[in-house]
Amino acid sequence: MKNLVIVESPTKGKTIEKYLGKDYVVKASFGHIRDLVKKDLGIDIANKFAPTYIVSDEKKKVVAELKKLVKEADNVILATDPDREGEAIAWHLAETLNLDPKTVARVTYNEVTKEAIQKSFAEPRTIDMDLVNAQQSRRILDRLVGFKVSPVLWQKIRTGLSAGRVQSIAVKLIVEREREIQNFKPEESWKLRVEAEAKGVKFGIDFAKLSGKAKKLKNTEDIQKILAVLGFAVDSLVEKTDKKGNKFYEAETTLEFTLADADKKNTTRLPGAPFTTSTLQQEASRKLGFSLAQTMTVAQNLYQNGLITYMRTDSVNLSTLAMDACRSYIDSTFGKEYSIAGGRKYKTKQANAQEAHEAIRPAYIDKTPETIGLEGGDLRLYRLIWERTVASQMQEAKIETTTFTFAPTVAPDQDWISKGEVIKFPGFMKLYVEGNDDEETEDGAGPSTLPDLKVGETAIAHKLFGSQAFSRPPSRYTEAMLVKKLESEEIGRPATYAPTIGTIVERGYVEKIDKKLAPTDIAFTVNDFLETRFPELMDYKFTAKVEEEFDIVSRWELEWTEMLDIFYKKFSTYLIAAMEEKGKVQEKVGKACPKCDSELVYKFSKNGRFIGCSNYPTCDYLENIVVPGQEEQLAELRAEYEGKECPAGGTIVVKTGRFGPFLASSLYPEIKWIGKIPDKKLAGLEEKHGGGTCDKCGEGIMHVKNSKRGPFLACSAYPECKNAKNLPKEEPVEE
Repeated sequence: MKNLVIVESPTKGKTIEKYLGKDYVVKASFGHIRDLVKKDLGIDIANKFAPTYIVSDEKKKVVAELKKLVKEADNVILATDPDREGEAIAWHLAETLNLDPKTVARVTYNEVTKEAIQKSFAEPRTIDMDLVNAQQSRRILDRLVGFKVSPVLWQKIRTGLSAGRVQSIAVKLIVEREREIQNFKPEESWKLRVEAEAKGVKFGIDFAKLSGKAKKLKNTEDIQKILAVLGFAVDSLVEKTDKKGNKFYEAETTLEFTLADADKKNTTRLPGAPFTTSTLQQEASRKLGFSLAQTMTVAQNLYQNGLITYMRTDSVNLSTLAMDACRSYIDSTFGKEYSIAGGRKYKTKQANAQEAHEAIRPAYIDKTPETIGLEGGDLRLYRLIWERTVASQMQEAKIETTTFTFAPTVAPDQDWISKGEVIKFPGFMKLYVEGNDDEETEDGAGPSTLPDLKVGETAIAHKLFGSQAFSRPPSRYTEAMLVKKLESEEIGRPATYAPTIGTIVERGYVEKIDKKLAPTDIAFTVNDFLETRFPELMDYKFTAKVEEEFDIVSRWELEWTEMLDIFYKKFSTYLIAAMEEKGKVQEKVGKACPKCDSELVYKFSKNGRFIGCSNYPTCDYLENIVVPGQEEQLAELRAEYEGKECPAGGTIVVKTGRFGPFLASSLYPEIKWIGKIPDKKLAGLEEKHGGGTCDKCGEGIMHVKNSKRGPFLACSAYPECKNAKNLPKEEPVEE
């Protein structure tokens, strides 16, 4: 064998092997082949933080095969990803396969295209140990935080908890947002609007000022004062309620409004920059509904198949070749007036951005979404990347904004405003418009089409609306919003955001409610504990500073062991102080134990928060926490089930857990029987449609089951018999 090339992914390996020819054999390491030992810290702190690496069990077979191939090869080339992690994987491969890191060939490329691959293999280099050490210092620092702080949480709160340098900050952001929501006090406001018409165009006009000063309408009294001047009697207004429970008034009118001022401005709107990792994650969440993990999985697949450039990047740069290809496509498809001579270049806003490679873009611009041959999620994400890239090289949109200021003829001291927008030249908007995080906009708040009026001309109102609204608390973070916040605070790296959010959900700190990230009870307790005991670790500026230091290490301006030593000296003082505290963290409930009269406190288990006696284990009193509004439901369930015989022994009692009410035995913990609350609707359907013999196997019984799509019939002999069918359609009832 002449040349052995080692890459991370077998999919990418097949593509590269095709471009290199018969003299090359390409094999995959399937990602990392070794890591720090799992059972203990794996770091010799006293010996300059020397790490102990091992080959994981699942990679031993891969390593054995690679060692055999290395012996047979004349030349070995390490072609892992072009970032710090890829550089570290190349170094681990060299160390494990007994290759000299100082001499073994290392190649990198930002796109899996024939031109890029052949060029990179013609210009090999050696392993960059500064990049390796930057990655090592990140891995070791994160291991120190996780392995040292987590046991403190086990001792002081409960077992099974974990902490992390970026993970704990992400939880802090979500907890702080939840407290903002909890402490929010809504303010009432009102809005006056008329539906007017002039020159055949209907449009809205909103009350804005009184005697030249902005006037906020806070209540019905404010509304009535304005309307009294306009000649409206209170009893002429019809009070109604919208779907959200907000009040509004409605009345017919023939009020005349005179145009007092017309302000027209020509503005331009620039296209967004080509995607970085984080902006791709955000836009895919907003426009496609993708989770962060889904976005990265699909992007990885597109990259490995040679369809896009490398998907882990902070750069917004495009190569001259890519800009030229965009311009050629724009000229031929939209016309030369839509393209930019020389292309448009962007600058990143991030201070610590790694701009060694390009932004995320299609490998070939002429492979349009319509001709690429993809489908499903792959096609949707490719289309997003392709359109964003091409749009970034199109002309800016030219927009004329118009603001009309009207005064009611009967009340010239009132100013009423109407805003409109006309797109004079669509530019990039002909292809792509960027998404945003706004959940909804108020009715009528956006720009509308306005009539061609001159100052002094009039419009006639036909309807008047007075609508009540209440200010809303800040929204919980979506994944996209949290990524944007983490990036703005320079916390972590875009490539780490998806696994970080996955971890805090998996560990039970956060749960997704309607695609929003909501903290659980344990998140508040852990966050508050860490903030008081490890203030520097929980400081946004500290986390950003650490990222900057990793960059300094990668540039050979700071010894990585020196950086870790400075961090650990201060970190260890916090550790010692936290471990020396006596007892567990206990929040008082504010009432006495009914069994022994000691103080009741909040406690935690894997199933969530509950109330227990502070005198435990002497007193074993326990009490579930009732969710507000759940008392009535629990009372009904207790009346229906409690006191009945439990099939495992004792009688049935109703309890509540993390996932709501459930049935248990009165003899718990001796008898650990748990029963689900029967679904009455399902029971009714079972009685009506279930019980028949399976028409497929002739042995099982068809029962009503439930799924996300609704109830259906399935055979009791599953999985041997997989007969499943829809419920019979209900016959229409004649009146």
